[in-house]
Amino acid sequence: MHPALDLDRWEGQAHVSLVAFDFHDTRVLLCRVPGYIAFPEVNLRTYVRHGANRGVSFIRELVPQRLVAAVARRVYNEPYQATRMESATAIGGDRVCVTHRWFVGGREHTVTAVGSNAAAVPPVTDAAHHFKEHEWGYGRTRDGRLLRYRVRHPLWAVRTVHDLAVDVDFGAVYGEAWSWLTNAAPTSVVFAVGSPVIVDAPRIIPTSR
Repeated sequence: MHPALDLDRWEGQAHVSLVAFDFHDTRVLLCRVPGYIAFPEVNLRTYVRHGANRGVSFIRELVPQRLVAAVARRVYNEPYQATRMESATAIGGDRVCVTHRWFVGGREHTVTAVGSNAAAVPPVTDAAHHFKEHEWGYGRTRDGRLLRYRVRHPLWAVRTVHDLAVDVDFGAVYGEAWSWLTNAAPTSVVFAVGSPVIVDAPRIIPTSR
C-alpha cells in the first residue's frame, strides 16, 4: 500500500476481501480482442482512502491469460499473475450458483456461492455497500509514485446468500503473511449481480508523503 493512503475502515476495523468475478464482452479502446473477451478473475484487495476518496488497493490479481496479466502489469503496474483457472454459473429455479476454481502451489483452490435469483440494491449504510462500491483503484508506479484510476459502474444489486464454500490456501496463493485467512470466518459475504464497467487510464497523483 502506498504511504499516502490510509486504510478505509468499516466499523473501526480494516478488512481484506477475496473477490471472484467474470469479465464478459471485454473491450480495449472499444475493440474486442478475440480470445480475450470473456474470462474469470480472482483478487485479494484491501480498502483505502486518499483524502475524501475511497478506493481499493490490490494485493494480487489472478487471471488465466498471460497476455492480460502482462498488459495490466505494464499499463497499471498492478500485481497480476496468470494461472490456470475457470468459472461456472448454474441457474436453477430461484437460485444462482457460481464457482471459481484456480490452481496455484500444486493444488486446486475453489470458491462457490449460492444466492437468490432475485437481487436488490442495499442501502448506503449497509456493509454490502461499503465493500462493493469503490470509485477508485490505487497503486504505485515503478518508481514509487501514487497511481490512481477511476472505475465507473452503476450501483450494484446484491443477491441473498444461501451458501458459501471457500477452499483456499491463502498462504500458498498470496504469501505466508496472509496464511491466517485460510481459517478465518468472513465478516461479510456479498454476492453482487454486476454490470458494465469502465476502467479509465491511470494517472499519477502528487502526494506529500
